[in-house]
Amino acid sequence: MASIQFLRAGLVGLLLASGPALAEDIDQLPVTATFVISGGAWEGDAESLGATKPATPPAPAPGDAATPAPAPAPTAETAAPAMRSGYYKLIAIRQPDRTAKVYLQQILSSETGPQVLESVELEEFTAIRPYVTDIRPEDSTGVSRQPGFFATVYLKTDPAQIEPEGWTVLIDEFGEIRVERETN
Repeated sequence: MASIQFLRAGLVGLLLASGPALAEDIDQLPVTATFVISGGAWEGDAESLGATKPATPPAPAPGDAATPAPAPAPTAETAAPAMRSGYYKLIAIRQPDRTAKVYLQQILSSETGPQVLESVELEEFTAIRPYVTDIRPEDSTGVSRQPGFFATVYLKTDPAQIEPEGWTVLIDEFGEIRVERETN
């Protein structure tokens, strides 16, 4: 019985100690973010994710008497590109006129925590000025082992519309993004 009380006291202490940090994190979320989901998976090397290659020294000019410097020995950084992986986030942000903009983010999973690599506004949604009513991932079991992403965005193009339309956001294993109205 004493061990249960000790465990409860420890958990309460842990929650109280981490409470303000959690409150600060949640307070950073904009109130206009109406739906946020994450899922899917991606994997790639640093070069394919927009990182720059190390600079190559210029070749000597013709007739230059200088002997070219020997090529540097490969290091862990230059021998093979570092493999990185992560997941995607799909976010609906409410606008002042009650319509929404939908953004797709590519998130890097790293030892120091998640990092946003890229945020893209999905123009297909912006063009129809939707009232987003829900966003659902294909699978709610966690991060996928398969590359890609699939989610359904439910929206209305008129707030008086009774039934929402389903639109799919699909990212294939090559990173190509497709946004299209759902067809049955």
